[in-house]
Amino acid sequence: MKEQVPDSAVATYVFAVCRSLEPATVTGLPGLSGEAPVRSLPFGTLTAVVQHVPAADFIDEAWQERLSDRDELERCARAHHEVVSAVSVGGPTIPLPLATLYLSDASARKALTSEADRFHAVLKRIANHAEWGVKVYAPSTPTDTARPTTPPAVSASPAPGAGLAYLDRKRGIQQRRERHQEETLRIADEVDAELRTLATAFRRLRSHAQEPAGNRRIQILNATYLVAEHRVHELGRLAQALRQRTGAQIEVSGPWVPYSFVGEV
Repeated sequence: MKEQVPDSAVATYVFAVCRSLEPATVTGLPGLSGEAPVRSLPFGTLTAVVQHVPAADFIDEAWQERLSDRDELERCARAHHEVVSAVSVGGPTIPLPLATLYLSDASARKALTSEADRFHAVLKRIANHAEWGVKVYAPSTPTDTARPTTPPAVSASPAPGAGLAYLDRKRGIQQRRERHQEETLRIADEVDAELRTLATAFRRLRSHAQEPAGNRRIQILNATYLVAEHRVHELGRLAQALRQRTGAQIEVSGPWVPYSFVGEV
């Protein structure tokens, strides 16, 4: 649908919701456009972090063009995250989805006020918590299961039982591969189950495909955990213990603003 929006029209872009905001927190941040300051918009006992942006840049047609431009989409996502991260330094912060837009401050305040109860519940949930990402890669595959197999050379007088021996070797390799796969799945479940004991909430995400040649790790777990600040040291110790126990490569990243845990309340 094509929309006609005057070039001078502005819209209210909302980055996040928090309880309070010190103006200095976002002073100097360019936000999405850099043409207007990033600022606070109080509603009830909560505060939205907003910015006026050119409305014409965010109508459906213009936004769809941005979505198809990888560089522009990345720029918008980084600008959005920069504001959210700055606000989160001052306390629990609810990041809103990219391109949360209203026609005016008044319409933004009205819409956000209608969700105030949910915002209060989310802020209570994530207070003194952070999101931690965990990626687990399978232990190395035994070399004999990774080595390609070739059938025995054909000769005029094959040794008795040579074909059967080849099939037995091939069958054994396949069985070892299957056992290795079962073991990696067990390790993924074990790591996830133990990390969940430290988390207030968790999400198991889709694992990534095998990495390109040169670093052919196989990811067996991609998950994220909402962890209280006072349990972060336990998370580090548990990850190290699981590395030693399972032989898997376990990568922990964070702390992050809890993007994954603000839409479930």
